[in-house]
Amino acid sequence: MKRILIFCLISLLVFSGCAWFETKEEKPAQELVSNGMDDFKSGNYRKAIESFEKLKDWYPFSKFAILAELKIADAYYCLKEYEDAIFAYEEFKNLHPNNEAIPYVVYRIGLCYFEQVSTPDRDQSSAQKAKSRFIGLIKQFPRDKYAHIGKAYIKKCDKSLAEAAFGIGLHYYKSKHYKGALARFKSVISDYPDVGVHYKVLQYIAQCEALIKENNQ
Repeated sequence: MKRILIFCLISLLVFSGCAWFETKEEKPAQELVSNGMDDFKSGNYRKAIESFEKLKDWYPFSKFAILAELKIADAYYCLKEYEDAIFAYEEFKNLHPNNEAIPYVVYRIGLCYFEQVSTPDRDQSSAQKAKSRFIGLIKQFPRDKYAHIGKAYIKKCDKSLAEAAFGIGLHYYKSKHYKGALARFKSVISDYPDVGVHYKVLQYIAQCEALIKENNQ
């Protein structure tokens, strides 16, 4: 009886193992990457992530594994799940620091932060982080096409930061804290040149200086 029971257990393990390998063999790396890319192109980003994750888990040494890692990050970006995308891009950058896709990866990290930039009256930490990433991209890969694109985003970040600084200055001005307002307006001129807000800032600087002079008399 004991022998029969042992035989049954061994048979169950053997057949279960075979079934597992058959499932795995039904979808080789080539098929998983093909399915993932098809779903990605069709906008089925969740399904694409599922295929790419399986490829990573089942075939970590496949020539397609690096592509899968990158496309997972891209899929999260397309889903507007920027924190997950940043994590995936950062992981790719740490695992493959010399990969030819690194300029693209750094650019996309900056873009993830940029997409989270709010209106000038809200917290601007995302604009700061995006700007920092794009500056780093330009310094590390000055001749890369993504560095060139990053320059335009730096200007957009600066405009958001300048508008935010102007808004704070305006708040001081309306509260009749003219010295604080003047300092903030001058910081806009010095920190964010050529972003399209100088004209109105200069007007308020002149008004602040006149009011400060008038109050000191």
